[in-house]
Amino acid sequence: MFRGASAINLDAKGRIAIPKRYRERLHVDFNSQLVITVDFDAACLLIYPLEAWKAIEAKLLLLSDTQGPERAMKRLLLGYAHECELDSNGRLLLPPPLRQYANLDKHAMLVGQLNKFELWDEAAWQQQIELSRETIQSDAFANSERLADFSL
Repeated sequence: MFRGASAINLDAKGRIAIPKRYRERLHVDFNSQLVITVDFDAACLLIYPLEAWKAIEAKLLLLSDTQGPERAMKRLLLGYAHECELDSNGRLLLPPPLRQYANLDKHAMLVGQLNKFELWDEAAWQQQIELSRETIQSDAFANSERLADFSL
């Protein structure tokens, strides 16, 4: 499972170095095979181990090619999906269209989300954190059935 937020940098070639604490697990458990795609709800990237991505693809396969919203979801997630492998130094090359989608330039945040990572522009991540705080304090959060019994 992936957790925690790490400040990272993109190099001049558009590569990111995955923090060391994740590298061994990615190499041993997932043979360093990853899929990067876009988040359909935010200007960030999603990085899945290939095995976890295959489960997403199975769900996408069940969506319609004739229903507009379902087709749009497939088009976005699959159209941007990029299969890649960590290099020997634990780096990932982010293709230009993916960097552009997430407005990634130099400073970024890699955020563990249990089965995947989110990759954010650092400033956008700070804005997202503030938005998340506001959401937690809103009535929508208080009225969520799924969160009613959630406690820490």
